[in-house]
Amino acid sequence: MPTNSILVIGAGELGTAVLKGLAKHPDFASSSDTTLSVMIRASSIDGNGGADPAKQRHNAYLRDTLGVSGFVPGDIGHDSAEDLAATFRPFDTIICCAGFGDAFPAGTQLKTSRAVLLAAASDNNNGHGKPKRFLPWQWGMDYDAIGSGSAQDLFDEQLQVRALLREEQSNKMVDWVIVSTGLSMSFLFRADFGVVDLPNRTVRCLGSWDTEISITTPRDIGVMAAEIALRPGPISNQAVYVAGDTVSYGRVAELVEERFGGSGGKFTRETWDRDFLKQELAKSPSDVMLKYRNCFAEGRGVAFDLADTVNRQRGIVLQDVQSYLKEMEM
Repeated sequence: MPTNSILVIGAGELGTAVLKGLAKHPDFASSSDTTLSVMIRASSIDGNGGADPAKQRHNAYLRDTLGVSGFVPGDIGHDSAEDLAATFRPFDTIICCAGFGDAFPAGTQLKTSRAVLLAAASDNNNGHGKPKRFLPWQWGMDYDAIGSGSAQDLFDEQLQVRALLREEQSNKMVDWVIVSTGLSMSFLFRADFGVVDLPNRTVRCLGSWDTEISITTPRDIGVMAAEIALRPGPISNQAVYVAGDTVSYGRVAELVEERFGGSGGKFTRETWDRDFLKQELAKSPSDVMLKYRNCFAEGRGVAFDLADTVNRQRGIVLQDVQSYLKEMEM
């Protein structure tokens, strides 16, 4: 195998952004011994069960434009940890970009992390290398700061992944990096999330107007995932921060009004404080959006000081909310 064979798990929005970030990174462009592979379901691979035309076109883009040289069949939701370990063994770097949320069974991320550790610990690699670096699915909040038992129960598994990796740290099998990126920028502007409801010209705060949130676009997550994977420097066995912006809900309201307030009248501001959101969650305890809103309203572990981010420390400019809004239309 090449000296740096990289496997990205998943080719959805985030996986594609990470593959693009890797392909465009100068260290990849200048290297002859780094390869990119992607793990997707067998049914999504050309010639394997007849992938639909859209998937075929996407695979062609990954191959012909981004330089993906390997399409590896696998399903982290249904494959066993042992089967996944066998899939992972030939690769030096594993970057997980799939497996979070309702689309995957509970425990998928924990199983995937165990599989990486199994692959790294194996003594039978048929002459291939072992996984040496792992970026798990942690593209989100600072789950350590949020803590267990939060309103969003999906976050508890993220803490379990962190605990597993820290337990194995003394064995020095895999150099892992957890990348906390805050909320996906587009999610902030989803009407069903409720913060920025453009169709109804309404902006709401979660907690208070001074409560802050960190936000990053998928494109920039890809840029920073590539930077950390290819130029780790001193980053090793730790959690780091990445963010395009850290803003208060009050500032979000101001920016939205600046961008769209000139036509159609003013925006209405509504406060969804912590008490209100807790009451709403008590009425609908399985509502996923309410779980997220309650977590963000707490303001703990969801906002990072930009001075502490890898992008700011390395002088890499990422897209902020104001710039993102300029590209949006009503």
